[in-house]
Parts: sequence; C-alpha cells; structure tokens
Amino acid sequence: MKILVTGAAGFVGFHLSQALLDKDITVVGLDNMNDYYDPQLKEDRLAILNKREGFTFHKIDLKDKADMDNLFEKEKPTHVIHLAAQAGVRYSIDNPYAYVDSNLIGMMNILEACRHYPVEHLLYASSSSVYGGNKVAPFSTNHQVDHPVSLYAATKKSNELMAHTYSHLYNIPTTGLRFFTVYGPYGRPDMAYFKFTNKIKAGEAIDVYNHGQMERDFTYIDDIVEGIENLIEKAPKANKDWDETKDDLSSSFAPYKVYNIGNNNPVKLMRFINALESALGVEAEKNYMEMQPGDVVRTYADVSDLERDINFKPSTTIEEGLEKFVEWYKDYYKN
Repeated sequence: MKILVTGAAGFVGFHLSQALLDKDITVVGLDNMNDYYDPQLKEDRLAILNKREGFTFHKIDLKDKADMDNLFEKEKPTHVIHLAAQAGVRYSIDNPYAYVDSNLIGMMNILEACRHYPVEHLLYASSSSVYGGNKVAPFSTNHQVDHPVSLYAATKKSNELMAHTYSHLYNIPTTGLRFFTVYGPYGRPDMAYFKFTNKIKAGEAIDVYNHGQMERDFTYIDDIVEGIENLIEKAPKANKDWDETKDDLSSSFAPYKVYNIGNNNPVKLMRFINALESALGVEAEKNYMEMQPGDVVRTYADVSDLERDINFKPSTTIEEGLEKFVEWYKDYYKN
C-alpha cells in the first residue's frame, strides 16, 4: 500500500501521515506550503514527517495539472487521501477565487489523475459546512445539502458531486468525509480555539460571536484520524439496485459514499470557552458580537452509518481535547 496524502503539511494531513507511518505504510506527501496561516507551523510539521522512514514529499500546487500527472506517474499510489484545500468560511467571503483554484480545479486534477493512473480508493475531505441552512439535527448524510451559506461550503458540496460523477463514469471508488470542527495539537491558527488561546495568553479580549449562542460538534484530531484509517480499506461498491426512494442518499448506484466524522455531541460555545479557560488557568475577557456572514448557529453530526460500517464513533470530550491542545501549545510556544 502506498498512500498519497495531499495537504500533508496541513493539520489533518500531518497527523494522518504520522499515524500511517506508524503502521509502516508508505506515505507520499503533497503540499503547496501556502501562507494562508503561519508557514512556520507547516514547516515544523513537515520537518517532523521528513525524519520518518517511508515518507517522501513533493511541493506541488493542486491546480498545476502537469505536476499532478507527473506525480501520479512517478509514485503510482494505490490510495489517495485528498485533504488539501483552501480552508475557512470567513476567508471565502473576501478571497473567493482561492477556493476555485484549490477546491474546484484542484479536485478536478485529483480526479483526472485517479482516472488515468487508477487507484483502489480515493478518500477526500468534505465538510460539515455543506449542511448550510439545514435546521434538522443531527445532520445526517441522508439529508439534502442544497442550501450552502458560504462559498467554501459550496465548493465542498461540489467536490462530492464531482466525485460521484467520476465514480459513475470511471468506476473510481470515492469516499467523502464531512469533518466537524476539527481541533487539537498542531492545529490551524485561524480556528477559534487557537485564536482564543493566543488572545487569552496575551491578555486580550476574545470575540464571542452570536453572543455565545452557538454550538459546535468539536471533533478531536485523533478521532478524525482513526475514522479515516478505518475507512481506507472500506472502498465503497456500486449498488446496481440503488433506489433513491428507499436507500441512503450518501450511497449510490456508483462506488460512492459520504460519511460524517463528528463527535455526535454539540458543545455550547460558552462550555467550550470555559473548558479552554480551565485548561489555561485564566479567565478570558469576552467581547460579545453579532453572528458573522457565512456562519451557522449549530453543527451536530449523525454518525450512525460510521458506527454501522466500521464500528467507530468519536469519543474525546472537549475538556480532554482542549487540555491536550493547551499542553502542546505551551510546549510549542514556550509560554
């Protein structure tokens, strides 16, 4: 097994690559090392991976088709885990074309490469943001997701549609992974828990959107990684008898599947802040704000098909996860 992990210097890609290497699986890492957030953090993640036997790295931009084709021809991966993307809901308001380049053209190049250099299974990162304006909770992969409220969400929904098309036309087994608010050590500095920690440590007020009336299905990084690992060899199979009136909408007549990977336990924003304050040993000064454009009030994952298919359900509590994050943060930043 040789697995191509795109976004290998990113948060999820780094942790997943580490876990795969621990199992003596050969990992080919790809990343464009952009500066959407502090490049030093990406460099530090990559430095750790580069010390590992069985890991090779290619600095490539997903939108460069020739480079992508050359990579597949050279490395011939058996599996692809496509995690690279332009992330962030709020960033997509001001920088829409970054999402077209990375999330749409990039996904197209991955699919075309998997078509011309066949792989056993393509797994790719989708997002809980695809649920958009949905009001019914918990969010189920059997729900329609046709009402995104950010361009980021629209690109992730598009990825699922593109994957389905290639699964149908070229028999490529594809699995979409709708991640729910991933957090943990070596995480993304643009995420709330990281920004809050920076501000609290600096003695600055934190911005609490929607006056704290938000809920998130926070999912610890180790749970995300375990879920992905368990799905690698669970390539979906086509169901020629699939019937949209009675079968799960997350499966198909094509070898296609979508899963939620979330904690199945939405946490109120104030509980999250209190857990972070407790881990840091500091009470935060709070600046209560209106909700931001493109944001949603609540995320809540139904993971019943994940439990059914791989007997797995994320379980790390927000208190446990933030304790581990703060421990890493203090060590990494030496403060």
